[in-house]
Amino acid sequence: MSIRILLADDHKMVRKGLQMFLSSQRDIELVGEASSGVEALEQISILSPDIILMDIRMPDMGGIDATKEITRLHPTVKVIILTSFSDQDHALPAIRAGAKGYLLKDIEPDDLAIAIRRVQDGKVELHPDIASQLMNQYVSLYNGDVNNEEPQQHDLLTKREQDVLSLIASGMSNRSIATELVITEKTVKTHVSHILSKIGVTDRTQAALYAVKHGLNSKVQNSD
Repeated sequence: MSIRILLADDHKMVRKGLQMFLSSQRDIELVGEASSGVEALEQISILSPDIILMDIRMPDMGGIDATKEITRLHPTVKVIILTSFSDQDHALPAIRAGAKGYLLKDIEPDDLAIAIRRVQDGKVELHPDIASQLMNQYVSLYNGDVNNEEPQQHDLLTKREQDVLSLIASGMSNRSIATELVITEKTVKTHVSHILSKIGVTDRTQAALYAVKHGLNSKVQNSD
């Protein structure tokens, strides 16, 4: 089954180039285009895309605000920011808004296709510069008062929740985690919800960074 893509960018040449490339991918289908965040929101209900490739700077509504609305109104639709801005003033708000990927427009076409497939599989795709910025941001955060708390947030996690958190940090999807731990995907979703609540973060990216910071990303044992 093809991955349905909606492209949101106000530059026609960018859309044309992406259209030509995406049409060459057998498992990716470009179902529509939008030139603003508002137009992208309108197209979702009509076209039912799986993933939106979203620019940041657009008229009427930019990519970050649009991502925030898409996450709220259409939580199953994934957003990949595709932009020329590599600074944290753009990247961090986009991730907080719910983007599952943040890539730069100089990405190699084949790497973009791989990123689309990985996001569809439940992974988060970040340009290396953006990943580094996120890591620095959260290392600074967790070097503060959190490290002095007794007990620390992750001390509240059960052994199985620690296993799930470790696998989240390795980039695995809920389905892959379920297979690895020999549990149902529904059970994984429940564990993820409990993990986010207990360690005080709002999404999988923050949870993964927390795991790396606290050394919780080691290999798990496949046992209960």
